[in-house]
Amino acid sequence: MHGRGLARKGSTALILDKFSLKGKAALVTGSSRGLGAAIAVALAEAGAHVAVHGSKAAPEATEKQLEAIGAGHMALVGDVADAAVCAILIEETIQRFGRLDILVNNAGIIRRTPAVDFSEEDWKTTIEVNLSSVFRLTQHAGRHMLERGSGKIINIASLLAFQGGILVPAYTAAKAGVAQLTKAFANEWAAKGVNVNAIAPGYMVTDNTVALQRDPVRSRQILERIPAGRWGNPEDLAGAAVFLASAASDYIHGHILVIDGGWMNR
Repeated sequence: MHGRGLARKGSTALILDKFSLKGKAALVTGSSRGLGAAIAVALAEAGAHVAVHGSKAAPEATEKQLEAIGAGHMALVGDVADAAVCAILIEETIQRFGRLDILVNNAGIIRRTPAVDFSEEDWKTTIEVNLSSVFRLTQHAGRHMLERGSGKIINIASLLAFQGGILVPAYTAAKAGVAQLTKAFANEWAAKGVNVNAIAPGYMVTDNTVALQRDPVRSRQILERIPAGRWGNPEDLAGAAVFLASAASDYIHGHILVIDGGWMNR
């Protein structure tokens, strides 16, 4: 009996080691606040050096959190709708840390307008930021990761990768595209040591959902469908992000991990 207890203790230590990101280098786009900030902090807490990113300004609040942890970090600024910026973000992260082990494609925007009135400009901007940037950043990061024979790419999809949504045609199209793009890259790179997966968050308390949170009817309708009985918080994605970034997920490829408080069950 005593020997079995020691075996269990040893096994636990080994499996927990697989979740460690010590010495790894990560880039998290759109990490000024919300989901991206929570993911960046989680990766740092697991031991990674983290490059954080803001579209218009350095993510100072997130940097302060990383400083408090004592994690190696850097800040990057740029609009990921610009193809050149996507390349620069990858290049500068590699220059700073000497490598890139983890890429989290989180940057995104949302435009709410009835489909019949949805503007061409909003369509183009949403698709560029939410979908085209994922392709470009993954492609640039992949070249480095494939050369090294290892890497973890985590895309942030949405429940709207599976559902149509209301008033968000471009966002829905982009997030469905992110899910399929995740599978396409995974099919090509799984045998080459690079994992490409996605997280599909449910209804989260972030800036992107302020309009829904403030709408008493929609907010009530949403809450009534969530078995967990609450909206999600950015920190609810932290464990999943660390898992998909770590060696513990080495045999997971092209998976869309739904984190929604049970929404999709109903």
